[in-house]
Amino acid sequence: MPYTIDRSFPGADIDGIDARTRAALSAHGFGVLTEIDVRATMKKKLDVDMPGYRILGACNPAMAHQAMAMEPKVGAMLPCNVILREIAGGVEVSAIDPVASMEAIPNDELKRVASKVRQMLADAVASI
Repeated sequence: MPYTIDRSFPGADIDGIDARTRAALSAHGFGVLTEIDVRATMKKKLDVDMPGYRILGACNPAMAHQAMAMEPKVGAMLPCNVILREIAGGVEVSAIDPVASMEAIPNDELKRVASKVRQMLADAVASI
């Protein structure tokens, strides 16, 4: 089972796709709570050079609240991570598939919430 929702942007730069991704997430009800510049972290901690790689921690507060009400420990799996990474000739955006990430939790109601969030993330990625 695939665990990400992906879209590639040939010829794009990571900063431009970052701005478009944030706008698309916002338009679909998500805010970005966290950001990790993996390339900068790897350079600082390991002195390793790598292509651009960012992790955006996206959250839809209403859906997160609903999920935590059903399963208080589900916060260990939140927020929904969206990665932007430089690939040969462009940038790839990958959002976590919440249905895949919730498979370990035996709660059908939670899986229904995850399905709604999956569609919201898929719509956001498609609109970048």
